[in-house]
Amino acid sequence: MLLCCWLALVALIPTTSSTNPGVKVKLTEKGLEYGRQLGMTSIQQKLKTIKVPDFSGKQTVSPIGKVQYSLSNMHIVNVGLPKSTVDLVPGTGVRLSIGNAFLSLHGNWRVKYLRIIKDSGSFDLNVNGLTITTAIAIKSDETGRPLVSSVNCAATVSSAKIKFHGGASWLYNLFSKFIDKALRNALQKQICPLVADAVSDLNPHLKTLNVVARVDQYAEIEYSMVSSPTVSKTSIDFSLKGEFYNIGKHQEPPFSPAVFSLPPQISNMLYIGVSAFTTNSAGFVYNKAGALSLYITDDMIPQGSPIRLNTRTFGAFIPQIAKSFPGLMMKLLVKTVKNPIITFQPNNVTVQASGTVTAYAIQPNATLTPLFILNLETSVSARVFVSGTRLAGAVSLNKMDLTLGTSYVGQFQVRSLDSIFQMVLKLVVIPKLNVQLAKGYPLPTLGKMKLVNTQLQVLKVRGWIFSIKLKVFV
Repeated sequence: MLLCCWLALVALIPTTSSTNPGVKVKLTEKGLEYGRQLGMTSIQQKLKTIKVPDFSGKQTVSPIGKVQYSLSNMHIVNVGLPKSTVDLVPGTGVRLSIGNAFLSLHGNWRVKYLRIIKDSGSFDLNVNGLTITTAIAIKSDETGRPLVSSVNCAATVSSAKIKFHGGASWLYNLFSKFIDKALRNALQKQICPLVADAVSDLNPHLKTLNVVARVDQYAEIEYSMVSSPTVSKTSIDFSLKGEFYNIGKHQEPPFSPAVFSLPPQISNMLYIGVSAFTTNSAGFVYNKAGALSLYITDDMIPQGSPIRLNTRTFGAFIPQIAKSFPGLMMKLLVKTVKNPIITFQPNNVTVQASGTVTAYAIQPNATLTPLFILNLETSVSARVFVSGTRLAGAVSLNKMDLTLGTSYVGQFQVRSLDSIFQMVLKLVVIPKLNVQLAKGYPLPTLGKMKLVNTQLQVLKVRGWIFSIKLKVFV
């Protein structure tokens, strides 16, 4: 399956104009090597299905004279692929080479000579020195997903040794002079089509690549290629769009991805670099969808807290509230007023958010009477981690700043409310946000691919990014 994975990454021929990516993926030689090991199993199974045609004819064989012969019911009993390599061809792609392979066949023989004498038996054939070399041609299908095929395939069989069970020794002369070459040619003709079939069999798996991955009811993320892959001696680098969109509506954000590059490490199978553009596009999408808002009521405040969402608590700081709205419960609306800004510093992710807090008194008939609106500036630190095949996170409050926007209850000292709203943020808003962040969003994956031994770093390499170093099993 990992063979599918690296072919899928190579395969995504861009359908959009060149632009800077939001996500980069580096597939190293270790990743390719793991894919090669799995891919050989598929090719080996295909070669076991070789159908060798029956052979028959008439030849003059010393010392018997004219002999009528046939070889029938030939079938493969063993295939060995002891040596294979996957090579990166800088600037070109991937080359698969198989050497010193062998095939074992079993079949039946029959001869007739001197007009009346018939003989028959079975035989075992060992075909050695089988070599296969092929390149993989990769393009996008009509849906923008990868489609692979084998091109420039070459297969040769250097030798074949046969052992007849029953019959006389002159049968070996018949084989070496007349049958050997024809049989090897028949085998060679079938090998490349079967290799092509093994490669084509990957296509159903490649269609599972999450080019567009649904995140939740608000958003999806696109992982289409924005440029052709770059092939070097040590890795294949892929540039993915890595942009969040509202479901069903692809609107570009008012900012563009900056240039960035992955660090030069190659010790892991796979590296994924996610830029601040990707995470900021998420902020744009969720803000536009109205998802970054939360109504807070008293039942959301821990029962043991002395601070309650009612006019009695707030009246202690703003007397006009207690005077005008005695004995009423309150409701708060916390929402963003512009897109959050996410920045990456070495080993640190910070989110700056600008919002408002609107306080309401809940009337006996359930209508809401606005009391005041505060401007809220917050800074939180984010811890980012990989959960399965999703990128997830959790935030904690760094600082908060409140200023008065509008008051319907006269002027008051906003600073006196700092402790209340710090409690609201820490005990209600941030825990609810972390529940959503823990769900994460999908990383670019294929089918049932699993990511193991993940290591995550936040760093700066020609632009703000964090990178994920990982091994892959599928």
